[in-house]
Amino acid sequence: MTDKKRLLAEAKSGGVSSFAKLLSWAEAAPAKEVYGLEGFINPPQMAFRFGVTGPPGAGKSTLVSSLIGKLKSQGLRIGVLAVDPSSPFTGGAILGDRIRYQEHFLDDQVFIRSLGTRGSLGGLSASAHRLLRLFDLCGFDLVIVETVGVGQTELDILHVADQVAVVLVPESGDSIQAMKAGLMEVADVFLVNKSDRPGAQAMANDIRSSFVGELDGQDPPEVYLTQAQKGEGLDPVVEHLLDQVQSKAFVSKRNSPERLKHEGRMILRSQFDRELEERMLHLKTPSDLKNLI
Repeated sequence: MTDKKRLLAEAKSGGVSSFAKLLSWAEAAPAKEVYGLEGFINPPQMAFRFGVTGPPGAGKSTLVSSLIGKLKSQGLRIGVLAVDPSSPFTGGAILGDRIRYQEHFLDDQVFIRSLGTRGSLGGLSASAHRLLRLFDLCGFDLVIVETVGVGQTELDILHVADQVAVVLVPESGDSIQAMKAGLMEVADVFLVNKSDRPGAQAMANDIRSSFVGELDGQDPPEVYLTQAQKGEGLDPVVEHLLDQVQSKAFVSKRNSPERLKHEGRMILRSQFDRELEERMLHLKTPSDLKNLI
């Protein structure tokens, strides 16, 4: 544990290599050790978590890369947790952070980490909670969580992010109502990307109108038109994120019973999976099945 304290101290001081090693340790270590780190549960500050999700091909990675460029110019320390799908056969993942965000990869203000889903149908693996808490503990201002884009099953992001942005493109306009019962309902922000294509403004209007009379007095989700490849329409999104970071309004939501219960379930589930895998190593013959009962 002394070695972990040293890594943590170096990571808090801005040591990129130490922070990377700390994340790798936290992803593999028993939850009891990770949650036992000093300040892990109650860090001195919290990073605003902005979840970015949506169907494949919507331009999520390009959009995130463009947002990083604008946010770092505001002096923010930015983290990115890019979730990649894992193979159901090998458990491996592409982990393509160097490809998607290569222009930011060596930037001292930006730390990018890929994370495999490890078979999670909700789009996030059980270790996402602990890694995100380390971003809090090590002084990041904002963490963007880009998930794999698996449609209606991708709802774990709701329990991890402080706000969720759903990225859509004009061509998906006909599917809005079909998505409404799942992915659409988790959104705090809608980003209609590739807005230079026909039908973008009409789609934005359809999204706004779809929430009329359904919010019981709550504010409707924000809807922004963006063209990530050209860097257009991003300034209002950046202003929105800066407001969230500075207001700290997300802190109370972060500590809500619902969020804590979900994190607790993920902790117990990961412990069960670890024990299950260990016991499976001893299963070699049909007679060994008796020992599992």
